[in-house]
Amino acid sequence: MRIHLIEGDAGCRFAVERAAVAVIVDALRASATAAALLEAGTCEVCVVREIEEAFALKTVWPDALLFGERGGLPPQGFDFGNSPRDACHARGRRVVFTTTTGAGRLLAAWGAPAALMASVVNSSAVSRYLKRQVADEVVIIPAGLMNDPEFDAQEDWAAAAWIAAQLYAQGGHAWGEGHRPYCRVKERLDAEGVEALFLTAPHADKLRAVNLEADIPLCARVDCCGALPIAAEAFHGGLLIQDALAKSSI
Repeated sequence: MRIHLIEGDAGCRFAVERAAVAVIVDALRASATAAALLEAGTCEVCVVREIEEAFALKTVWPDALLFGERGGLPPQGFDFGNSPRDACHARGRRVVFTTTTGAGRLLAAWGAPAALMASVVNSSAVSRYLKRQVADEVVIIPAGLMNDPEFDAQEDWAAAAWIAAQLYAQGGHAWGEGHRPYCRVKERLDAEGVEALFLTAPHADKLRAVNLEADIPLCARVDCCGALPIAAEAFHGGLLIQDALAKSSI
C-alpha cells in the first residue's frame, strides 16, 4: 500500500480521483469529537457542511442534538460545541454535527473507497481498519483551515505524521506524495512529542482566545478512543457516520 500525505482540498480530490482510502485529520477538534460521539454510544450521527443544513435536518430528526462550531464556538441554537468533552451527553441520542473544516473535508472525500476521520486519539484504529482492507493507496489528509490554504495546520500535520508512522512501521508500505514534509514533522514529533506540537499550533491560540484551551491536551491523548468514524451513507445533504471497526459497519 502506498501512503500519501496531502493537505486539504487537494487531498480530498486525490482520494476521489485515485480511488484511495481517505483519512481526514482535523486534530483540533472535529476528528476527536466525531470519534468520541461514536464511542459514547450515539445512536446515529449525521455530518453536514452548513449550519442551515443542521437546522433543516433537525426537522427530520426533531429529537437530535446539534453539535458543532463556527469560530470555535457553538452556533446560536446549538446544544453543544465541537468538543469530545461533551460527547457523553449524546449517549443513545441522534446527533447532527457540523464544523468549520472537518465536516466539509469529509463530504469532499465522499466518493473515495472509504472516508474516515482520525487523529492521534484513534490512530491505532486506523491501522486495524487498514489491515482488513485491500487498498492500493491511502491518503492521510491534514484538514487545514477551510478557505485559508496558507494557514499553518501544525497539529493536523503532527497527527497525520503520527498515523503515517504507525502504518509504515507495520511494513509492506511505500511512500507516495508528502514524504518530505512528513520527515520534517516526524523529526519534530520525535523531539518534542504530540502534545507539545498541539499546544504550540496556531489553532491552539484560536482555542485559547475563546477559553477552550482545555480541549487541546484532551485532543492530544494518543489512542484514548477505539472508535473510527467512517462515512457510511448519504443522508439529507450530509453523511451518516458509523464506527468502521464495529461488526455492523460496511
